[in-house]
Amino acid sequence: MAKVIISVAVTGAIHTPSMSDYLPITPAEIAEQSIAAAEAGAAIIHLHARDPNDGRPTPDPAVFMQFLPVIKQSTDAVINITTGGGLGMTVDERLAAPLQASPEMCSLNMGSMNFNISGSAARVPKFKYEWERPYLEGTTDFIFRNTFKDIEQIVEKLGKGHGTKFEFECYDVGHLYNLAHMLDRKIVEPPLFTQTIFGILGGLGAEHRNLLFMRETADRLFGKDYVWSVLAAGRNQMPFTTMAGILGGNVRVGLEDSLWLGKGVQAKSNAEQVAKIRRILEDLSLEIATPAEARQMLALKGGDRVKF
Repeated sequence: MAKVIISVAVTGAIHTPSMSDYLPITPAEIAEQSIAAAEAGAAIIHLHARDPNDGRPTPDPAVFMQFLPVIKQSTDAVINITTGGGLGMTVDERLAAPLQASPEMCSLNMGSMNFNISGSAARVPKFKYEWERPYLEGTTDFIFRNTFKDIEQIVEKLGKGHGTKFEFECYDVGHLYNLAHMLDRKIVEPPLFTQTIFGILGGLGAEHRNLLFMRETADRLFGKDYVWSVLAAGRNQMPFTTMAGILGGNVRVGLEDSLWLGKGVQAKSNAEQVAKIRRILEDLSLEIATPAEARQMLALKGGDRVKF
């Protein structure tokens, strides 16, 4: 079996500061947790930025540039910048930082969808910042936009313009067919790093049969042209990534996807989650891919060709 790539999504744009005191907010915190996660075994670091004053997601390239060079200078891990951004950002805002940074990899969501995280608001006893509650509750009337035109433009500007490869984020089976459509039209090129996602309200539910179905569908559509990875939200993170490893897939953990280390225990860092899934996978006699091995598996351009 191939070695397992561990990706880590360090902060994201879903969880708010009041949900966890351990969620990295400032550039220094994001850099520190990213470096520690790489040292724990993550080959790919997936990054969003936040306003250091109140933790609100921000697309500002100036904020990204406060932590991207620090991470690059301290680790050989692949840096993967979001093109999903945060709730309500325009496509141009979402592209501002990656177009300036020209990273090896970016995330790319493969379809528009309802993206409802409103239920999280009821579980927070007290909010630190006034933006948090409306940000969460507003998702009952929110569509995360990723049209075919949007996807093509992002691939054109970043993929063809900068040699950036993508983590194709697929929240439902239709997203796999969207990606197959792009492959058939030669808009995207293999190997396709396909992240199948479970447990977001509006996307595919976190049931093990769904993981198997997504894997079988991707096999039919892409054959040997793809590299499969799995992430699952909240308490499903470790069971689903463990199952992915057993089935020959790659895994993503991190505080973007789950704030928890185990039942009732919050993760104190991204590195804790990376260390846990690494331990589980190695106990199953699976080997963990290094950043250099991940670059080879995904045909990346190399860290020497980024602009930070």
